[in-house]
Amino acid sequence: MAQLMALYKTPSDKAAFDAHYASTHAPLAKKIPGLKRYEISTGPVTVAQGESPYHLVALLEFDSLDAIHSGLASPEGQATAADLANFAHAGVELIMLDTKPA
Repeated sequence: MAQLMALYKTPSDKAAFDAHYASTHAPLAKKIPGLKRYEISTGPVTVAQGESPYHLVALLEFDSLDAIHSGLASPEGQATAADLANFAHAGVELIMLDTKPA
């Protein structure tokens, strides 16, 4: 399995961010080909030390890193990426992980 982790930095207008994410961005992301599972954080994002710079974390699961790259290159993936400019003004970090059971 592989995961795409999207770490959304804290926006100046959290309500507007949350509204756009729920109504527009999440539905777009759920259409990415190869997506097996989609989860988002439901409460404050905390870090071990200091104040967290993150407002929301999304975890998207695929069969492999190649599947992530293919999904992001698809028209649905490109539409999802293009939508980031509409609401993620504070920034987003994307991390891809190849995973296996421990």
